[in-house]
Parts: sequence; C-alpha cells; structure tokens
Amino acid sequence: MRHFSKEELAGIYRQRKLKLIDFMKENGISAVVFEDTEGRRNPAVRYFTGHPSDALYIITAVPDEGKDIPLKDFLIPWDDNLAKEKSLDVQIVPFNKYDRLSTTAVAKTLSSLKMKGAKKVEIPPETPYPLFLKFVDALSAGKWDVLCREKSAHDFVVDMRAVKDEYEIECTKEAARVGDHIISEIERGIRENWLHKEMDVALLIESELRKCGCERTGFDTLAAGPARSWAIHAFPGYTDAPWPADGLSILDFGVVYEGYTSDTTLTVAKNLNEKQAELVALVEKAAEESLPLYAPGGKINLAGKKADEVFARAKKTMPHTLGHGIGLEIHEFPRVSAKQTETVTFKPGMIVTLEPGLYDPKLGGVRLENDVLITETGNEVITHSKIIRL
Repeated sequence: MRHFSKEELAGIYRQRKLKLIDFMKENGISAVVFEDTEGRRNPAVRYFTGHPSDALYIITAVPDEGKDIPLKDFLIPWDDNLAKEKSLDVQIVPFNKYDRLSTTAVAKTLSSLKMKGAKKVEIPPETPYPLFLKFVDALSAGKWDVLCREKSAHDFVVDMRAVKDEYEIECTKEAARVGDHIISEIERGIRENWLHKEMDVALLIESELRKCGCERTGFDTLAAGPARSWAIHAFPGYTDAPWPADGLSILDFGVVYEGYTSDTTLTVAKNLNEKQAELVALVEKAAEESLPLYAPGGKINLAGKKADEVFARAKKTMPHTLGHGIGLEIHEFPRVSAKQTETVTFKPGMIVTLEPGLYDPKLGGVRLENDVLITETGNEVITHSKIIRL
C-alpha cells in the first residue's frame, strides 16, 4: 500500500476532527468524550488519534493556543508509552494522573479549560446509568450540562466512519490483499492435501496474517466442516473436526491491518449431491445479481431485495442480511438489507460486504462473502473469496 508520512496522517486526523468540531458548534456542544475500555470499546479514539486501545479521548471546541485550529483535544491513555508511539496531533495526559478514574479525568481536564457561559459535554450514549450519575456529580462544580443521548456527536462520528477517506481505503485494501494471499494458501493446502481439520485452517490464518504485518484477525475465525456448516456462525468457531470433507465446508475470517479489517467467507464444495449443488448455485446467483446494485446513490434496500428475490424464486430464505459496513469494527453502518430505510443509500467511500448465504441442517451451509468499495462510478470488489470446488 502507499506509505503515509506522520505529517500526512496528522493532517488526515485533523480533517476528521474539524468535521466533528463543525457539528459540535452547530449543536452547541462544548466537549465530547469518547471511551475505549473493556466492555465499552469505541474505535473513535483510534479514528481521531491513532492510539489503538484503552484510553479516553476528549475533544473540545476551544482553540488550542499557538495552533491555528478551533479545537483543543486530549488523549488520556492507560499505556503512556504506547500512546507516544502511536498517537499523532493530540495532547497526551497519563491516566495515572487521575487514579485511572474516568470521571475524575474528564472533570479535571474540562475544568482546566476555564470556559465560561453555557457548557455542554456529551459522554458516550452506552454509558451505564450509575456511571452517568457519577459524571454529573463530578462535573457539577464546573456547571457542565452532561448529555448522554442518542442522535449525538457519537452518532455523527458513526456516520462519518461509514465513508472512508484515502488512508482508510488503503488500509482496508491491504487487509484485503493479505486475506486474498491467505485464501490462495488455503486452496493450495486443500489441493495438496496438507490441510485436514478446522483447527489447521484457523491456525494457518493466524500464522500467515502475522507474517504479512497484520495485527490480528478481525473476529474469531469460523471454520466449519460439513457437520457444522448449517450454522450461520458456527459455535465453537473451530474444532478438530475434518475440514474440508464431503459436502459443504464454510470458512469465515478477516484480517486487520492498521486497525482496518477485511471480512470474507469461502465455501468448499466437495462431492456434492444435487440439492447441495443447488444451494451453491443460488448463492452465486444472488451475489452476481446483487453486485451491480452496490452503486453510488443506489438505495441500499434494493440490493437486499434482489438477493431475497433470487432465493424466493427457489422457495428459499436467507436468514441474515446481505451485508454490512466494515472498517475499524467488523460490523459498521450501513446494514445492507431489504429492510433498510428507503433514504439510506450507497456513498462513494463506503466499504461493505456482499455475503449471500443459505443453510440447511441436513445439507449444510454455503456462503460467499466479499468486500466491496463503492466508487464514484460504481464499485470495486477488493477481496476475491470463492467457491472452491473439489
């Protein structure tokens, strides 16, 4: 992928922050708090700063002295050394300074700004009620109005993240490239007969992604042989059962590069009977007919309806949506479904999955999933998952 200098990345983060600041000013919000902690993970911390995990991020509509920008922001990390290495263009304040108490950290940081007049701070909408009350108490001395609500700055950021910028697209394409390499290795292992079990393929993925400079899998790998492929998401993710074997075997995995994940599913079709072959053909047809509808300005629900129509003609039903956005999280806005709101459309810069699937307790399951970048003129399929026929 193209190399981005620290200066370029700082500029990208700055542009993201300025979009949020515009929203804050339009809505009279003085400060917004983002929290990335166990039980309440929010990738917006990484989105705005580059810091990968475990931190508070506070952005304020207060000009930073000496900097020609209408904001002052703070990163309060659990690991100071990691923050200094990974974050850019943000003031780092050690969490230890506040005894690792988020309420204390937010209250003391905001009090240092010495803002006057009406002051509103938005905390994450998923904040538990007892913690919300602690924030209210901690900020009462500074006369801050604490907001914990839907349709907030946090929701605005979710919408922002749905449309990827140049850096995000490059990172996701690199994750896709590594994923394609792994798919090729898996197919080679199948045809050369050195992949035999679900755990073999799962451990191969883990090994190869690390060799290629990726951080981790995007989610727990799902490798299900014919005895378990009827489940949309097999549980457990993988075992020591044969993979592949006669029938339908599914593999669903993603790899993460610089925070951004791919998401692909391939099916191995080995010595199928007529009914199993029909499932495979229907899934391929649904993918083929739905892909042209992944286009800029197109209503997202129409793509979902197209896949449903393909299956309905064969008296089949897909038990999940056709796709979803990907990025810093494995499931992001938008959801690609026939039930999606009429007003939600594909936009250039979105990266969404296309993953039709059918599942039968007796026949097994088949799913074909690839990642699709919406462009100005159409789309680009950036992964190359497939049906491997044996």
